[in-house]
Amino acid sequence: MASLNKVFLMGNLTRPPELRYTPSGTPVADLRLAVNRAYTTQSGEKRQDTCFLTVVVWGRQAESCGEYLDKGSPILVEGRLQTRDWETKDGQRRNVVEVVADRVQFMGRGKAAVAVEGEPVEETPPGAEEVPF
Repeated sequence: MASLNKVFLMGNLTRPPELRYTPSGTPVADLRLAVNRAYTTQSGEKRQDTCFLTVVVWGRQAESCGEYLDKGSPILVEGRLQTRDWETKDGQRRNVVEVVADRVQFMGRGKAAVAVEGEPVEETPPGAEEVPF
């Protein structure tokens, strides 16, 4: 039986990236992403929901996120869902669903317009529209 675990998300950071390093020196960053969904109810009322997600970024991408992103930065994330389970100090079981990023693309302007896979992209001329892919 085949399966697929792939997500694409576009949203804004709710806080600056939290960059840290594993004991072996591997960079890892946690990004808190807000993704909005606008819809209209059956009665015609316009509504908006916001989903808050944690995105985990590894390696050079994590360092680039820490260097170039800040609260409010718009990003596009391509990755997969992952669950983690742990037990608290008082014995309670906890779990969380996170997005593990394969790729993070900065959607901002100026120096933030960098593909996080480590290769800079050309800066978008003033007034030009940026395309995520």
